[in-house]
Amino acid sequence: MDQILAEKLRNVSGSVNKTESFGAVDGPGIRYVFFLQCCALRCLYCHNPETIPRAGGTVWTAGQAAAEALRYKAFIRNGGVTFSGGEPLLQPEFVYAATMLLKDEGIGSAIDTSGSQNPDDPAVRRAIDAADLILLDLKASDDGIATALTGRGIATALATLGYCESSHKPVWIRHVLLSGYTLDDGQLNGIADILAGFGCVQRVELLPFHKLGEPKWEQSRLKYRLLDTPATTAEQLRHAAAILLERGLPVRQ
Repeated sequence: MDQILAEKLRNVSGSVNKTESFGAVDGPGIRYVFFLQCCALRCLYCHNPETIPRAGGTVWTAGQAAAEALRYKAFIRNGGVTFSGGEPLLQPEFVYAATMLLKDEGIGSAIDTSGSQNPDDPAVRRAIDAADLILLDLKASDDGIATALTGRGIATALATLGYCESSHKPVWIRHVLLSGYTLDDGQLNGIADILAGFGCVQRVELLPFHKLGEPKWEQSRLKYRLLDTPATTAEQLRHAAAILLERGLPVRQ
């Protein structure tokens, strides 16, 4: 990489809430994960509510982020780095800069996004283009359920998926199964209807709702509305997977 460009990229700054040095569930292989600060959604089941506010993170430069991840190069060589959050595409310039610096060192990157940011935005598009993989959280199959769950509809998530299809960017879909919302045969068939025909979708990960995030809501002084909602059972997970498998989707539980 040209040294002038590299220096410019190294100086791009972003807000990081926390990091995880040996992530095993945020893309293929062992991964270094950056949880970026701020999110446009208000997911009822968010397990990182401390990343929602705009304030609260620590300023990093892309050069610092790349250098920190590269300390673990021997471990993440066959995995990579994942930018999660929060919503990483609220800081697309930082994600792009760090991704390019890592790519120059032979380390691939993934973006774990809700698709809440318009892919027509040149900065968002540039970050997506630079990544090797997009982990796209598809919240629901219709605007009504998605809005009840997150405060937003699914239009930009579908636009993100459409852009990945047109640019041949590999996508792993993530979908949380929540009783009373998405844990429903009609909703699951709706998800299958949306994903049918998308060649960019390599995997569909069904994520059971769990209660592990409850204490964080109290610590963040946020009202948690799912106190009485049961965790997803193994049988419910199997049933949901069977519906999508029947529709020919590459499901991973």
